[in-house]
Amino acid sequence: MSKSEAKSEEIQQHTFTLRDNATGESYDLPVLDGTEEPSVIDVRNLYQKTGLFLYDPGFTSTASCSSAITYIDGEKGILRHRGYAIEDLAENSDYLDVCYLLLHGELPSPEEKVEFDHHITHHTMLHEQLMYFYRGFRRDAHPMAIMVGVVGALSSFYHDSTDITDPQQRMVASHRLIAKMPTIGAYAYKYSKGLPFIYPSNDLSFSENLLKMVFSVPADNYDVNPVLAKAMDRILILHADHEQNASTSTVRLAGSSAANPFACIAAGIGSLWGPAHGGANEAVLRMLSEIGSKDRIPEFVKRAKDPKDDYRLMGFGHRVYKNYDPRAKVMRKSCHEVLNELGIDDPRLELAMELERIALEDDYFVERKLYPNVDFYSGIILKAMGFPTNMFTAIFAIARTVGWIAHWKEMMSEGPPQIGRPRQLYVGDQERKFATIDVREHKQSRGWSWLWGNSKE
Repeated sequence: MSKSEAKSEEIQQHTFTLRDNATGESYDLPVLDGTEEPSVIDVRNLYQKTGLFLYDPGFTSTASCSSAITYIDGEKGILRHRGYAIEDLAENSDYLDVCYLLLHGELPSPEEKVEFDHHITHHTMLHEQLMYFYRGFRRDAHPMAIMVGVVGALSSFYHDSTDITDPQQRMVASHRLIAKMPTIGAYAYKYSKGLPFIYPSNDLSFSENLLKMVFSVPADNYDVNPVLAKAMDRILILHADHEQNASTSTVRLAGSSAANPFACIAAGIGSLWGPAHGGANEAVLRMLSEIGSKDRIPEFVKRAKDPKDDYRLMGFGHRVYKNYDPRAKVMRKSCHEVLNELGIDDPRLELAMELERIALEDDYFVERKLYPNVDFYSGIILKAMGFPTNMFTAIFAIARTVGWIAHWKEMMSEGPPQIGRPRQLYVGDQERKFATIDVREHKQSRGWSWLWGNSKE
């Protein structure tokens, strides 16, 4: 019996009976109860018992693993890390507190906090040869493209932390990835602007250091605004982990093949890059630009309400949360603090505040619980701080690195993982007889044509 199966035996409470109406046979499947609802039906032996697979596109009703890291109840608007409410963590801790919590399961003691902060702070530098790696990219490359490449390349520089069977090497790799990601992201931005790289400073906090590396230049002194640093810290905390989302699942799936941690995180960055995942806050700013002015808001709200129109307002509602996103409550506070501090006169930000008012008061949005989500506010904050739109997802990746690492580390600590291998519902051709080239019927290929056989020139 594997370690995961043994753990399942310990938490099994009852069985679920599955009946096949075609044959009249019944099958008992174990039901596993976690520490919070919902329980899950253990279908690992379903195929052996019934000859059937489950069909669940998007895995919306499938638990791919057991985890003790993050709990979400979308109906009630609950998000907890290791049992702690996200609101409490965002208000009362800093990002490295949350990193330690996700990695180790407990908040750090004062002594552990000092030691952990020291480890992260002194791993922020990049190997000097990596500077040359950046030169291989075009100046207009998306920061996420650069981050995928540079993070993947880390495994060629840090051979002393790629043995995934060694707990100490796993921890060193974890520290390195958390520490170096802000430097990698900041350098991607600097490279796109043709500006010199700014080395990290050991006397600054994690968030202060990120802001300095992005916005300072060698010719001027740079003083970090404490309001902006606090807002950035909250952004990092609120994006640190979110259970088994697409990018985290990608990291786990890559890790199940025994890939090194740097390759796994690079895979996660690639998944996060998608506009349906980490790119949502970029979409918010594009939407605001499309609306253009406050007097056009009713037009777009009307379109969003029209069931015959595919148009949707970006940054409202959430795939998981059917209530107010708990992260959005905290982010909303930071958003208004930043705007008040900077006094920015930006039409798009005024648009955003008017959309927020409508969503919180309009019966259509309230009844459907289409509240502003974390992406709505984070995009506004990052724009106000001066980040270009293409850096929004890179900031998300910096924040989420600890969540990816925590899940990868949790999976590896349970012993050699079973390689992920989803199955499918096959809908293609059945067996066909092979025909040699001289007797095949000449016909156009399915769905597309050979370019050299169908030129109109």
